Amino acid sequence: MSPLAWLAIVCLALYLAGAISLWMRRKRWGISSTLLFTFGCVIWFAATGLTANAYAEELVAVLLFQQITLMVVVPPFLLMGSPGRLLLRSTPRRGVGRPVLRLALCAYRSRTARVLLHPATVIIIAVLAFPTLYFTDTVSWFLELPSGHLILLTLFLAFGMIGAAPLWSLDPLPRAPSFVVRIVDVLLEIQIHATFGLILLRSTEPMFRWYAADPDAWKISRALDQAIAGGLIWSYGELPLIIVLIVTISKWRTSDLRQAKRREAQEDAELDAYNAYLASKFGKEQ
Repeated sequence: MSPLAWLAIVCLALYLAGAISLWMRRKRWGISSTLLFTFGCVIWFAATGLTANAYAEELVAVLLFQQITLMVVVPPFLLMGSPGRLLLRSTPRRGVGRPVLRLALCAYRSRTARVLLHPATVIIIAVLAFPTLYFTDTVSWFLELPSGHLILLTLFLAFGMIGAAPLWSLDPLPRAPSFVVRIVDVLLEIQIHATFGLILLRSTEPMFRWYAADPDAWKISRALDQAIAGGLIWSYGELPLIIVLIVTISKWRTSDLRQAKRREAQEDAELDAYNAYLASKFGKEQ
C-alpha cells in the first residue's frame, strides 16, 4: 500500500469535514460536487492502495494502468469537486483557519501558480510525460531508486492535476487558457498516447531495462505484458481524452453563442439609442 493511498484518505476526510461543516451551518454545498470528489479519491486509493500497487514493479501494464489513472482519470473528478471553493467557504476566518486561508490565497496569487498553469507548461507536460519517461528508459532509473515507485506515482498525480486544471477545474484559476490552447493540448495528448500505445503493441522485445526479464510468475512473456499496456493506453487512456475534447468543443460553442447574444443585445441597444436620438432631433426640427 503506497503512502499516496493514505493521502487520498486524508484528502477525502478533510473534504467531507468541510462539506459537513457547511451543511451543519445550513450553508449550501452541492451533493454532486461531494460525490465527484469522493469518487475521485476512491479511484485514487484503488490505484495506489490495493494489491495492484505491489505488481507495478513486475508488470509494465500495471504501472501504465496506475499512470493513466492518476494522470487522466482521477484529476477531473477531484477538480470538478471544487475543493478550492470548499476550502474558502468552510475554513473559519479566525484562529487556526486564518493562516490557512492566507496561505491558500497566497498560493493562488503566486507567480508559481501562474507559471504552472501557463499554456506552455501544460503543453510541455502533455508532450514530454510519456516520451521522456519511456522512450529514454527514465522509468527504469526511477524504479531503481529506493522510493522510485512512490516518486513516480506522485509525479503522475501532480502532472495530471496541472494538466487537467485548465480543462476541468470549476474553481477560478489565476490563469485560464483559451479554448484553442485547450484543444491543442488534448489533441497532442491523444496523438502521443496513440503513438506510444502502438509502439508497445507492436514491440516484440523488452523496451525497458527494469522490465527486461519475462514475468515468469505470471506465465506470460514480456512482449504480451507490453501489448496489454499498449491496449490500455489505446482504450482506457484515450477515452477520457476524447471526452475532454468533446466537452471543450461544446464549451467553446456555448461561449461563442453567449458572446454573440451579448453583442447582439449591445448592438440593438445602440441602434435603439441612435433611433431615439434621430427621432428627438427631427421632432424638434418639426
